[in-house]
Amino acid sequence: MNAKKLLLAISVSAAFATSAHAATIGVAMSYFDDNYLTTLRKNIASEAEKSGTEVQFEDAQGDIGRQISQVQNFIASNVDAMIVNPVDAVSTSKMMKLAKEAKIPLVFVNHAPEVETLPEGVAYVGSNEKDSGTLEMQELARLAGNKGDIVIMMGDLGTHAAQIRTKDVEDVAALHPEMKITEKQSANFFRNEAIDLMTNWLTNGTKFNIIAANNDEMAIGAIIAMQQAGIDPKPYFIGGVDATPDALSEMEKGNLDVTVLQDAKGQAKGAMDTALKMVKGEKVEQWNWIPFQLVTPDNYKQFMSH
Repeated sequence: MNAKKLLLAISVSAAFATSAHAATIGVAMSYFDDNYLTTLRKNIASEAEKSGTEVQFEDAQGDIGRQISQVQNFIASNVDAMIVNPVDAVSTSKMMKLAKEAKIPLVFVNHAPEVETLPEGVAYVGSNEKDSGTLEMQELARLAGNKGDIVIMMGDLGTHAAQIRTKDVEDVAALHPEMKITEKQSANFFRNEAIDLMTNWLTNGTKFNIIAANNDEMAIGAIIAMQQAGIDPKPYFIGGVDATPDALSEMEKGNLDVTVLQDAKGQAKGAMDTALKMVKGEKVEQWNWIPFQLVTPDNYKQFMSH
């Protein structure tokens, strides 16, 4: 059976639960086969085990309709709360309406709904994207002496993260007269698509010495494409976001110059803690921010365990 279609459930003995009835939380992920989201999912599972919570994972496979159906199924199965990593911000209003009607707490994680005010019974746990691309590009600019030609690898254009991280990079670049963005295109946050995109840029003679990717997977894809073309990536200034294990490995090799930690452990713990408090009827903060942290060759080793 395709692993993406599996319903993953983690059940913990009632002996470890804080009450006779262990809470059941439905967790809908936008993708299972994304490097960062896999780490986030594993950490949610770990937090559930610690708290004696049963969690049911579903993979939307990037499909908005599928994810909404998964939320409806969670409601039909009478879960105590839901944690959703939304495929697209557009779908979050429908999910909030469904959760409110069912009176089931809903926590969005990692991908924020595009609203100024969350309704009662809904919370968000994630990181402020204004910091992510800004930290990345500031460090790339510093390394490049505040001059050079930049290519931007954008994520899924329907996501808040891709939009804001791209704008962050553009805003920092605009502060430096000798910096110019020569190309920007989407590779949808995926390594293989980034390999193809970088290959096209190299084939077309796109001018660049700085690569600002919206995430690590695309930065790694750019590195692989350059290596396949016989180009050493080390003289270039290359950055990503997430500080995934694969990215830290590339940094150790000298290929990746900067990444920004998006704390999967912190987001997972925050989402689970918030959901469980809401189940108990406790008051929670509706917007919960987990800070981004700049990761460079000088400090990357301390992030190896994330």
